[in-house]
Amino acid sequence: MIELVGVAKHYGPHIAVRQLDLTVERGELFGFIGPNGAGKTTTIKMIGGILTPTRGQVRIAGIDMAARPVEAKHKIGFIPDRPFLYEKLTAMEFMQFTADVYRVAQNRVDARALDLLERFALADWSDELIESFSHGMKQRLIMCAALLHEPEVIVVDEPMVGLDPVAIRMVKTMFRELATKGVTLFMSTHTLAVAEDICDRIGIIHRGELIAQGALDDLRRQVRGGAPDLEAVFINLTQAPDALEGGA
Repeated sequence: MIELVGVAKHYGPHIAVRQLDLTVERGELFGFIGPNGAGKTTTIKMIGGILTPTRGQVRIAGIDMAARPVEAKHKIGFIPDRPFLYEKLTAMEFMQFTADVYRVAQNRVDARALDLLERFALADWSDELIESFSHGMKQRLIMCAALLHEPEVIVVDEPMVGLDPVAIRMVKTMFRELATKGVTLFMSTHTLAVAEDICDRIGIIHRGELIAQGALDDLRRQVRGGAPDLEAVFINLTQAPDALEGGA
């Protein structure tokens, strides 16, 4: 459902992402982790069609993002790390705006929007201006909007920022439910406990390169001498160049 082939992104002499090859299957919840500046958000934006790769191909559900961008983006629900919203709209007006962008049939919009707002504990605020929302409420509204057109792929950057513990549990449960239904999720996060808890596979990017990927147990075995948890794997692989099993 997500395929990156030789994807790279350069900003002048600076290389943000180098020769990235990655495949994420249908119904998989893939965690994407790395230090600050490693290339996570750049990769997320290339998958979502917001940035154009310097070279390489991004394919969503087999659709080439460069050749058929509108069709590819229609398959995606994109949840950014910061909720950019039209704050003079109400929550329901914003959901209608999103439905119009994705050409969701009008006879489905109201019921689908209300169901999502209810699920994310925003139904009582549906007719309130977004400018009155807290950061966490805005983040939940962005998630509602991203799910409105029932995308096959969800791309999410730091989903838990600004959410309280109840909302975090709700989002984790929803992500797992969506994956069970065949939706593919690509999640970038600094919250290693969340990635460890819900992801089927995890990729670690460092200095623009994918240095390891696999299920948690696979990653633990890749560290020389083993590692008890994802935090230990992350620290070993990003701070010790020879930490990989079989490395120099």
